[in-house]
Amino acid sequence: MEAASVFNKMDWKLGQLMMMGFDGTEVTPQIRRLIADYHLGTVLLTAKNLRNVEQTAKLVLDLQTIAHAANHPVPLAIAVDQENGGVNSLFDAEYVQQFPSAMGVAATGSTEMAFSIAKATAEELAAVGINWIMGPCLDVLTNIKNQPLGVRSWGDDADEVSRYGIAAMEGYKEAGLATCGKHFPSYGNLEFLGSALDVPVITDSLDQLSTTALGPFRDAISQGIDAMMVGGCAMSSAGVEAMHACLSDQVVDQLLRRDMGFKGVVISECLEMEALSQNIGVGGGTVMAVNAGCDLILVCRSFAGQQEAFSGLKAGIENDLITKERIEESLSRILQMKSKCMSWERALAPGGIAALSPLQSPHIKLSEKAYNSSITVVRDKDRLLPLSSLLSQDEELLLLTPLLHPLPASAASQRMRSNSSSPEPPAVTWQRDHPGMSGESVFQEFGRSLARQRGGRLLHTSYTASGVRPVHENLINRASAVIVLTADANRNLYQHGFTKHVSMICKLSQRGDRRGKPLVVVSVSSPYDFAMESSLGTYICTFDFTETALQALVNVLYGEFRPTGTLPGSLRQNQKVHQSKQHWLVEIYDQDRDAHGVDALLMNIHEQDHEQLANLANCSHKSFRLKMVHQQHFVVRNTSTQAIYGFCPTYYFESTHTGVLGPILVDPERRNLSIGQSLHNRAVKTLLQMQGIKRLQLGSRLPNICFGIPSSDITERKRLRQWFDDMGWTGSPSRPVCSMALFNLQTWTKSECLTSSLHDAEVEFDLVQGAEHARPILDLVRTSSRLGMAEIYGFALDDHVNSSIIRAKRPADGTLVGAVVLYSASSDWADSVPAIQEGTQAMGGISSPVISPSAGDFSTLLQGLIVLGIKQHQKQGATAVLLDYVSGLHPTLGKSTNL
Repeated sequence: MEAASVFNKMDWKLGQLMMMGFDGTEVTPQIRRLIADYHLGTVLLTAKNLRNVEQTAKLVLDLQTIAHAANHPVPLAIAVDQENGGVNSLFDAEYVQQFPSAMGVAATGSTEMAFSIAKATAEELAAVGINWIMGPCLDVLTNIKNQPLGVRSWGDDADEVSRYGIAAMEGYKEAGLATCGKHFPSYGNLEFLGSALDVPVITDSLDQLSTTALGPFRDAISQGIDAMMVGGCAMSSAGVEAMHACLSDQVVDQLLRRDMGFKGVVISECLEMEALSQNIGVGGGTVMAVNAGCDLILVCRSFAGQQEAFSGLKAGIENDLITKERIEESLSRILQMKSKCMSWERALAPGGIAALSPLQSPHIKLSEKAYNSSITVVRDKDRLLPLSSLLSQDEELLLLTPLLHPLPASAASQRMRSNSSSPEPPAVTWQRDHPGMSGESVFQEFGRSLARQRGGRLLHTSYTASGVRPVHENLINRASAVIVLTADANRNLYQHGFTKHVSMICKLSQRGDRRGKPLVVVSVSSPYDFAMESSLGTYICTFDFTETALQALVNVLYGEFRPTGTLPGSLRQNQKVHQSKQHWLVEIYDQDRDAHGVDALLMNIHEQDHEQLANLANCSHKSFRLKMVHQQHFVVRNTSTQAIYGFCPTYYFESTHTGVLGPILVDPERRNLSIGQSLHNRAVKTLLQMQGIKRLQLGSRLPNICFGIPSSDITERKRLRQWFDDMGWTGSPSRPVCSMALFNLQTWTKSECLTSSLHDAEVEFDLVQGAEHARPILDLVRTSSRLGMAEIYGFALDDHVNSSIIRAKRPADGTLVGAVVLYSASSDWADSVPAIQEGTQAMGGISSPVISPSAGDFSTLLQGLIVLGIKQHQKQGATAVLLDYVSGLHPTLGKSTNL
């Protein structure tokens, strides 16, 4: 039957305007009826339809045979997504080669590689009868946060995306496939609202899109791309309002057709997506999509939805909502595309395995070359690579991997599903944290490869949003080196926190005579996970976690070849800027040289940040000096003017093996220049070199200046916490802390109600001084308090002239159940409590109350210790009392008269 006469009939025309899918690996009654009775012209095949090349070739030939027998004038367009990396519809371990994701290919730095891989991919598809590939992806990642595309995009630089996208398009064409750019106008910056009924929104204006995201689409149009898929996203910005881009004439007809001059085939997003079908309906959506300018309407799931699409299109014509001229326009564009890439001769005689066999060897070599060229070592500061020079065979290597859904493109996952009972090799110990959860198989195979390569013992366990658990801590302590894998940590934030926590544990570990346990962090998907975080010294990117990619990673880890991959555009540029900002000279604080500059810095910060840092009001360089404690402070300064731009004190409390990072203070006019980061890195490095150190602590009770992160402003606190998280400090947020002062002490009297309560509590109080009372007091402090208390009690016991301790005891057996420190402004450590130096009043200090958990009425005993402390200072002639550390209250210096 002649094409012209067939396409005079409206049903045949409408069939060519539809693109549909089905479930099953064989021809089903649904798809047979769509082709034979509804004259469907395009079939979309997905991974649910395809098992291997032999089955795929048969299925495709069966579909074309049905169309030919039903007198279709032109062959079916049969399309698939085959992006490589983690997005492949057709998998066959023998005949279909695995190639890197788009971003992985861009990491090779070669558009020739992009062309060769695209051509090889298309050749394999053409051999089984597929004639249309849904690619290339032309989205620019203009916002890397929470974007689902990830490594499916070539990157975040529009020019690079354009170059690699067009190279891939030319490769597809070279092999004879029709091409389709996606996802117009860009999925690179989407705002997700959370509900399945809410489509993601593009908030960029048309001007913003035009300068960045639309560039690759515009270039692809100029180079003759065959089709364009318009995404199922909303647009909300100045100049355009669209509930669904593919249903908007502003997006399709005006922007894509008229403004950008596209004359090829436009495909809608699937109209069965929940947000669209529930809000509009498939039939209504079909009418809107055609009127917007779409030529092919995609309905890829249910037969009922597909029938509704046909009915809706017919009703639109019958009710004059769609003109016949509009149908003719779309039909003409579709037939023109088919005439270039599709013929019955090719459709009914696919090459099959006979055509694929000669391609195996060159494609295997291309795959190996591509992966070896894409693996990117972003940093290796401590020269941990290759691991063969770092670990002996008798040392254990720990592999920590996230639980992920397996990729259909992974040979390992295919084999594991078909032979799940295969035994573990004796070289691998797998700690099955969550048995039965998906995603283990790919990484288990990676662990096996690591074990085989090194010829030594490998420990392997997974991690989840539960964070670092005892099993992880035990294995980290046991291993001599650690490898942590992450996958899209920007969207799976638990991976980010877990990795930073492991990094901190490794930094505090002791390995022979060397401080710090070797840690290698590998992003097996998005390189944005830790690319800009220099606190992780060795960082590698693979760009996908298929078996082929992870085998290339094994070869990199053990020095089989030198990796040459590069990061995407802006990351590559930002990394250079980031690194150039880390070169501030950090010097050891010299009191004679720097004291005046530090005082000026403190005054400047207090004047501008007084609400955040009230404790700086009475600070001077003397406030950071602690007697009998190892301390080393650091400055960043102008070596010509001696002005101090940044200051960071550090302390090492030997009794608890704790290193303390004091406040990082930076001149407000010189912030965001990495001065704080430079100080932080030098300070932490110095603390980690202290003999016997077991832990690091952010802030301390002495000096009484910085207890952690300032907390009076929620927004600023979140920003600072994020900064410290990025530096590797993880854990629960610190409690708000403040100091409280009681003035007019000479007229103060205690509450009679409290006296009665203390009598009922059956405790005795006494006042002691001197080191001879140390043992029972320090035993109480160490078993009943947080870190930092023991040092204060140690100072008080050593300074028996100006300090004392009130003890609370059970009269029956003399057991200590509470204590509090009293000190005067003349004590050896009062300089480190700036608030006690305020004004001209004679002020006494009360510090660090400790109550045993077995004491009973905690509140009454605490008040009793403080009240007796106030009375003691009153007796000694003080006119005011400072309670220098109060937890859980608003952090301001306040008055209290209610005791």
